[in-house]
Amino acid sequence: MIHNSAMVDDSAKLESSCQVWANSTIREGVRIGANTSVGIGSYVGPDVTIGSNCKIQNGAYLYEPCSVGDGVFIGPRVVFTNDKSPRAIKPSGEQIRAGDWEPVGVTVKEGASIGAMVVCVAPVTIGKWSMIAAGSVIINEVPDYALVAGSPAKRIGWVGRAGKRLTRSNSGWVCPVNGDTYTEDEDGSHLILDSEKHNSPVEGK
Repeated sequence: MIHNSAMVDDSAKLESSCQVWANSTIREGVRIGANTSVGIGSYVGPDVTIGSNCKIQNGAYLYEPCSVGDGVFIGPRVVFTNDKSPRAIKPSGEQIRAGDWEPVGVTVKEGASIGAMVVCVAPVTIGKWSMIAAGSVIINEVPDYALVAGSPAKRIGWVGRAGKRLTRSNSGWVCPVNGDTYTEDEDGSHLILDSEKHNSPVEGK
């Protein structure tokens, strides 16, 4: 479903199950997976890739060359930047144009949730199943399963795939919804879902 007021470039490739709502702009070369919804007044820049089953809420601006994985939630008025040192003009006073600067992107991994009015300052990676509080400013990597908040954002806890804050257990962290258990690395900066540890192929088989 593409609203008749949306602007979708002919070169964009959208799965037939996508929804693009009113006054949104989908630029050239964009790829969007199945069952993804792009909210009212959103902007998706050239060659941006968005996975399946994503929810992009109203007024989100995804500037190229960002990449969004499957099952990602992007809240209203979220902005992904793409210029580390933005200027309108050169020291000479000449206007800066396309080709005078190198765009950098935001990468969002599977299952992450980004709250309303978050600004992600590229280049930065948002880890899988992480959760970013509304109004945060992201300038550093967000680890998998991290719960972050603030400006600049800092990790304030861990969150599981069910979207709830994890609680301490004797051996690590546990989800209060489904009982999934997680283990921190040695310095406590990253988290691993315990069931993922046992899914690697057995050598020789």
